[in-house]
Amino acid sequence: MARVILTAVLVVLLNVLVGCSGVDSGRGQLVPARNKSLPGRVAAIKVATPGETDIVEQMAVNRQAYRQGLKSLVEYYTKTGNNLKLRWAKKELAALDTMPQYNYIIEASLAGPNLKASVSIPEADVLYEDALRLEKKGGKLLVIKDNDLLRLALDKYNQLIRKHPSSDKIDDAAYRAGGIYEHFKDYTIALLYYQRAYQWDPETSLPAKFRAAYILDIRLHRRAEALELYRQVAKEKVGSEKQIEFAEKRIVEFTKSDEGEH
Repeated sequence: MARVILTAVLVVLLNVLVGCSGVDSGRGQLVPARNKSLPGRVAAIKVATPGETDIVEQMAVNRQAYRQGLKSLVEYYTKTGNNLKLRWAKKELAALDTMPQYNYIIEASLAGPNLKASVSIPEADVLYEDALRLEKKGGKLLVIKDNDLLRLALDKYNQLIRKHPSSDKIDDAAYRAGGIYEHFKDYTIALLYYQRAYQWDPETSLPAKFRAAYILDIRLHRRAEALELYRQVAKEKVGSEKQIEFAEKRIVEFTKSDEGEH
């Protein structure tokens, strides 16, 4: 029993230490460990910036070629009995598995603000339910979260946005993805996804504007932009009662602060 408790405490401490990493460190964009040995991202729907997608795609191909080369060396040295070089190849392959690898394409940025969440698409609905299941499984414990499962959920939400840009689930996917990025402290990316949620569906019932305002206010300290969104939240009354009250409180505080400066 004591060993179980000690293990749990160590896991909690590890999660806390990992959670203390810097803001906007890109933790949400890390390739899930389960996906590192899989082929890279398929071709994007359009180029994010000139040459970026091509470079990223070629880099993904190179990653897989490097991995396959190391695996071939391991097989060769195993067959030939060269234990010295076999140890080298295995060590390098193990290091490759632990090396951080990033998804450099951010789907919400690539897709732009003008998509419309309008069409019911069964394939998109399946992707959304799969992503939601992974997200809930990864975050089912309040303190200990399975970050790899959360990244897999992100991958599913992003697949939905990429493959089904007219689906009526793209705003939901963007909102859920925003929450996961917020967990990873990738606040700038989380802000973008929350913005896409209400841009893609201006009538959304999701409190995306409040979440965006909160990040602008508390995390990024961009008060003028936050104030504009808080005013919209207070006017439109989209969100929980506590969220609307918080927005109204911040509006008053910002207004008093501005008056005090004059």
